[in-house]
Amino acid sequence: MRLISICPSNTELLAYLGLTDQIIAVDDYSDWPEQINKLPRLGPDLNINMDKLEELKPDLVLASLSVPGMERNVEQLKRRNIPHIVLNPNSLMDIYENLLFVGEKTGCIESAQEIANQFKKEIEDYKESHQEDKNGSIYWEWWPKPIFTPGKANWLTEVSEIVGGKNCFCDYDKANVQVTWEEVIAKNPDHICMVWVGVKEEKMNIKHIIKRENAATITAIQNNNIYILEESLFCRPSPRLIEGIKRLSTILNKTSEHKK
Repeated sequence: MRLISICPSNTELLAYLGLTDQIIAVDDYSDWPEQINKLPRLGPDLNINMDKLEELKPDLVLASLSVPGMERNVEQLKRRNIPHIVLNPNSLMDIYENLLFVGEKTGCIESAQEIANQFKKEIEDYKESHQEDKNGSIYWEWWPKPIFTPGKANWLTEVSEIVGGKNCFCDYDKANVQVTWEEVIAKNPDHICMVWVGVKEEKMNIKHIIKRENAATITAIQNNNIYILEESLFCRPSPRLIEGIKRLSTILNKTSEHKK
């Protein structure tokens, strides 16, 4: 098949399913696996060059509503009668189901079942082996101005729980929540994780948060528990979240050990 992915998480799903060699083009932000770097680029995920995409005559385009604003691309795909599917994952189980769905649509349902089951098992095994971890509350900063953070209906709430923590904004039902800095202060998180969507780690600085008004009153900042993390391992709903879980668990447990 001639496959096109127009957001990074979908490119990663295809890679896990062993379909990288069938991808003919991707969005500008897809950066994993390395093999896709030689492929034609279609622009940023929210501003895909639909003329160029249509010229490539894909058999299937993968879009995702986990990227706010992707609806515009989906409307154009419909208008042009370009074959496509639209994923909308919020939870780890959604990613499992997406693997099966994409496997069905690309004719590799048996291998997709195996890969999806492996993903599910890794999550369950990690939960079981780390159920004694106690790491306090976590504030995830998805975007700094205005401040956006994941709510209850988001995979990062599950990731927080798996590593023995709690998303301090899990009392908001939505997947993506706009909050104020005053609300963050009121939550007084034990840890702050900076994962600005679409921003590389080298372009972020802890000072962006520390210099905010009354930041020094927050436990996480008092204890220097503030981390710049790889956006690619936490903000994309693909099986690479397992790498993120392992990385965060190592960081938080080292912090706990240091306190002891």
